[in-house]
Amino acid sequence: MAHRATRRHVLMAGAAGVAAAVAPAARAAEPSGGLQPYASYWYPRSLPSGSPGPGVRWRSLSEWRPEDDAELPFNRASVPLAARFTPPPANGTARGGQARVSALVSFATTSANPSQGSATADYYALTHWAYLDELVFWGGSSGEGLILAPNAPVVDAAHRNGVPVLGTVFLPPEAYGGQLRWTRELVHRDAGGGFPLAGKLIQVARAHGFDGWFLNAETGGGDARLGADMRDFVEHLRTHGEGLRITWYDAMAISGDVAWQNELNDRNAPFFRAADTMFVNFGWNRAGLEASGKLAERARRSRYELWAGIDVEAAGWDTRVDWDALVPADGPHTASYGFYRPEWTWKSLPGERTPAAFHARDDRLWTGPSPDPSRPDPGPWRAPAASVADRSTLTVLPFATSFNTGHGLGWYERGRRTSDAAWNHLGLQDRLPGRRWVVHTAGARPAVGFDFADAWRGGSSLLLDGGLGEAATVELYAARLPLTRATVVELAHRTDPGSAGVRVELAVALEEGPYRFVFLPAGVLPPGGRGWSTAALRVGALLHGRAGRTIRALGVRLTAPDGGPVRWRLGGLAVRATAPRAPGRPGRAAVTASRAGGDGTAALRLAWGAATGRVRHYELHQALPGGGFRFLGGTCGHAYYVPALRRTDGEAATRIDVRAVDELYTASAAASVTHRW
Repeated sequence: MAHRATRRHVLMAGAAGVAAAVAPAARAAEPSGGLQPYASYWYPRSLPSGSPGPGVRWRSLSEWRPEDDAELPFNRASVPLAARFTPPPANGTARGGQARVSALVSFATTSANPSQGSATADYYALTHWAYLDELVFWGGSSGEGLILAPNAPVVDAAHRNGVPVLGTVFLPPEAYGGQLRWTRELVHRDAGGGFPLAGKLIQVARAHGFDGWFLNAETGGGDARLGADMRDFVEHLRTHGEGLRITWYDAMAISGDVAWQNELNDRNAPFFRAADTMFVNFGWNRAGLEASGKLAERARRSRYELWAGIDVEAAGWDTRVDWDALVPADGPHTASYGFYRPEWTWKSLPGERTPAAFHARDDRLWTGPSPDPSRPDPGPWRAPAASVADRSTLTVLPFATSFNTGHGLGWYERGRRTSDAAWNHLGLQDRLPGRRWVVHTAGARPAVGFDFADAWRGGSSLLLDGGLGEAATVELYAARLPLTRATVVELAHRTDPGSAGVRVELAVALEEGPYRFVFLPAGVLPPGGRGWSTAALRVGALLHGRAGRTIRALGVRLTAPDGGPVRWRLGGLAVRATAPRAPGRPGRAAVTASRAGGDGTAALRLAWGAATGRVRHYELHQALPGGGFRFLGGTCGHAYYVPALRRTDGEAATRIDVRAVDELYTASAAASVTHRW
C-alpha cells in the first residue's frame, strides 16, 4: 500500500527524471514563464546528476538564505492562525474531542506551482476547513526536489479558518529515484551534535509563515545508527522549532530501514514520541488500531494523534474502509482520519470542469450523499461530517463574507463585474459556512450551494433554488459573537430572473444548539431579476433586552407567498458593532521587474509597503482610459505577479492602483504605480 501511494505521488508530482548520482555543485534552469514566482522546493544538500527538466530548478536547502530568495515575498503567508471552537455537533453521531482529520493534498506539481494563484477557475479550492485539524502540502520527487514549502494562498486560507499547514520532506524509495545519501544529509550532525538542516527547516517555516513539517522517509537501506539519528533529528526539530508541528509518516523503523508497520508499535514508537502526530500507513486493521491507541495512551499521548491512512486518490467516496474499526458508531473513536489525496474530487471531475460541479462533488466527499449534515446518510461512505464535529472561527467582530470560494469565472465588486478573467487564489477565499447545507423546512427541500454565474463580491454567491411550499431556514454559521446595542447585520441579496417573490428574514440564535432561532425581517424581494438589494438590521436594538448575550448561530429564513419557484442569492453577510473605517494607504508601490509579452501585454512583479490598520488583503486594479478600471488580482501579502497586463487603446502608460481592504471589504486610498509601454 505504501509503495502504491508513493508511486502515485511521484507520478502526479511530475518527476523530471530519476537521479543516478549526486552532483556536488548547484545548477538551476530558468523556470518557464520567466518572472512567474513558484512555491519553493529543495534537495537537502547535494543535487542529482545531469540537468533539470524544463521549468525545474534544482536548489540545495543547505545553501538557502531568506535574504537571497527573490521569490520569498510572493511565498510569505500573512494571515495568523485563527483561534476556533467546537459548537454542538450538527448530528447525533458526530463527536467533539475525538477523531479529527488530516489531509495530504497535492494542489499542483512540485515544480511550476504558482505562488499567487493563476488565471483559471479549474483548481482545487478546498473549503471544508471546519473538519480539518491539519493540512499537509503534499508533493516532492527525485527529479524536482524533496522538500516543499506551502504556497502563501493555501496557508492564508487555512489560517483564516484555524487550520495549521505543514510542508513536506519526502525521501522516496530507491525504485523512484530515492538516494540514501539524501537521508543521511538531512540528519547530518555538526561538530556540536546539532542538526544544521533542522535549523534550515525551522527557518523556512518561520520565513514562509507556515506551521511545521510532515516527514516521510521511505528510502531503504539504513541501519540502526541512521534510525537513531533520524529520531534525534525529529526531536531536535520539534523542540527547537517551538510552536511548529511535526507529523511522522509510518515508513522508516527505528532500525533505520523502511518497514511500514500499519500501526503504532515498538518499531516506530520512538518517532511518534519525538513528533506531535503520526500518519499510520494504509494497511491498518481493527486490532492494530486498538493496540495503537492503547500504546499511545500508555505514553500519555492521545490516541487521536494517530492519523489512520485512508487512500482516496483512486476511488474517492467509493474507497472501501473499515469505518467501525476507526470511528465506531457505538463507542469512542479509535483514531483519527488520515486522508491521502482528497483532491480526487477535483482531479476526477467528469465532463465540463466547472467550479460549481467541483463543489458539489467535494461536498459529497466531506458531508456524504445526504446534502444535509444534520441528517447524515447511513451508506458505506462515512464522511467526516457523520463522525467529526465541525469547528468555527467566528468569535471576533467585525465579520464579513461574500461567499467567495477562492476561484471564479470573473470578479465582482458590489454586484458589478470588474473582470471577465477566470482566476484562482485561495488567499482571497472567505470564511464559508462549515455545515453544507443544514436546511429546516416542513416542505420540499430546496437546493443550496455556491454559484458562479453572479456575485455581489469576489467570484461566487450562495444560491437557493427550488420550490418553497413552506418556509425554509438555512443554517449558515456557528458563532460566538458578542451582541451589543450597537450590533448591526448587513445582507446583500437578490432574486434571479424567473424567480417568484420572496420574504427574507435573518435567523439569529442566542443559545447553544439545538439552535432556537429568532427571525428578524430583512426585506421582501419582488419577482426576480431586479438587481441586488442591501439591508442593514440593527440587531442589538431589535433584540431589545438581550444585549450582553452571545450570537451562537446565524442563518436566513425564506418564504415564498405563492410557493415559488425561487432562485435567491445571498451575496454578502456582515456583522459589525462599529462603522466601517478604511485602512491606511499602502506604502509606496513599485514595479520590481517586468517583461514585454509581444502581444500588447506585459508580465509584472509588483511590491508595496504594509498599510496601517486592520488589513484583510490587498487588491490591484488597472486604471482604464476614460475613467474605468479592471480588477487584476489580490493577495494577503505585499507582492504580486501580474502575468499579462493588457495595454488599452495604445496608451503610452498604464496606472496600477493597490488598495488595502479590511474585514468589511472597505478599501483604502490607492498607492499607484505606472508601467510605461
